[in-house]
Amino acid sequence: MIVIDAASPTPPYEQLRAQLAKQIQDRSLAVGTRLPTVRRLAADLGLAVNTVGRAYRELEEAGLIETRGRAGSFVSAGGEQALEQARRAAHDYATVVTRAGIDPAEAVRIVQAALGHPSTP
Repeated sequence: MIVIDAASPTPPYEQLRAQLAKQIQDRSLAVGTRLPTVRRLAADLGLAVNTVGRAYRELEEAGLIETRGRAGSFVSAGGEQALEQARRAAHDYATVVTRAGIDPAEAVRIVQAALGHPSTP
């Protein structure tokens, strides 16, 4: 279930993108699942068609979904590949941090800043 918080400082397209990405990554949405059309999801969520379209484009650029023309948009097997790529990158980052002698808590703050999430005290 997707919930868009109109009062959130996070733009609606990003809320939608993040929730769909999470559902794909935690396998709530299985590979091959057909997603609602952009127009249908926009109507269901009370969003502009362009807002949903942007979220879908970003998910497609990330390899999490694929669009097959008139057949629609589907959860891609590339989502699993993206997770594996992220795991490899995390391992490489951990190696660099360890060699540089950076404290693990500081390493996490660096990642949070890179992701645009402020660190929690």
